[in-house]
Amino acid sequence: MKKFNEQSTLNLFEKGLITENQFEEIKVYRSLNIFSVNAELKLFLYLSVLLFTSGIGILIYENIDSIGHIAILSLLLIVIVVCLFYCFKNSKGFQKTETVFEHPVLEYLVLLANILTCIFIGYLQFQYKPFGEHYGLATLVPTIVSFFCAYYFDNRSVLTIAVTGLAAYVGLSVTPQDLFKNNDFYASESLSYSAVMLGVLLILWTIYSNRISLKTHFSLIFLTFALHIISIAAISNLLNYNSLIWLIFTLVLAGSTFYFYKVSYEYKAMSLYVFMIVYGYIGANIILVRLFENVDFSDIWELFVFLLPAYFVGSIVMFVKLIKNFHKEIAE
Repeated sequence: MKKFNEQSTLNLFEKGLITENQFEEIKVYRSLNIFSVNAELKLFLYLSVLLFTSGIGILIYENIDSIGHIAILSLLLIVIVVCLFYCFKNSKGFQKTETVFEHPVLEYLVLLANILTCIFIGYLQFQYKPFGEHYGLATLVPTIVSFFCAYYFDNRSVLTIAVTGLAAYVGLSVTPQDLFKNNDFYASESLSYSAVMLGVLLILWTIYSNRISLKTHFSLIFLTFALHIISIAAISNLLNYNSLIWLIFTLVLAGSTFYFYKVSYEYKAMSLYVFMIVYGYIGANIILVRLFENVDFSDIWELFVFLLPAYFVGSIVMFVKLIKNFHKEIAE
């Protein structure tokens, strides 16, 4: 890596892109062997937030009888207010463009305050039911708070919580395991349509935000959620034996695959491109099986057994080739 950096710097100097003085300064700087621990520190800050909030949950669970509900809620509220007061005091205020705190710790204080707010409202609803039997409001309120904090403090982690809360309000669980286990798209057609509508809403909001230049760096987060939600809802319904529903979600998956193919190039997003291919491949195979499920292949089953390994090997080779071509094209 060191030789590669030196050669790259030398190439810049030979092409006249940097001056001799700059070339010497770069060489002196690299000779100091200084390295950044910024990523490691942020990782530890993120883990500390998760551990702290987990500890709060364990403390509440194990000492609920001895501490009391009012005391626990009061403690949570005090911590939330202190964190938010400190963050508001040291923030630059709302800006449409990307902004950062002068100190990275403040970013994680926002995340901490947001997580504790979700815990506070959920605990308050569970214990005292201020929203009555409208449990959706107990999800919607922290979701609104999360969206406000995400946009005001420009925090991607909080935005992820906000979109997750919005999906939960609609009726979806958007963690990877819950998407496949708990969301019964096949049994509930209305849930499938809600999932697709939520995905489309996220896409439309992304388009609108880009037009008015509102936090355009959030676009990838919204598009990632939209891709997963729409694709999984569509794939789940490809197994539905209702011909109309099967056709509708075949078109939905085809449209989603085409759209995210274009968007992945527009944003040069490898993650969108990879998952778009995976979902499209799964959907295409399900459609292929459904189209030929009533055809009798008993006479040529040996040919299928022979071709099956070649098909999967060819799919893997094609997948790798597509990824390499994509990486090459976006690097140009």
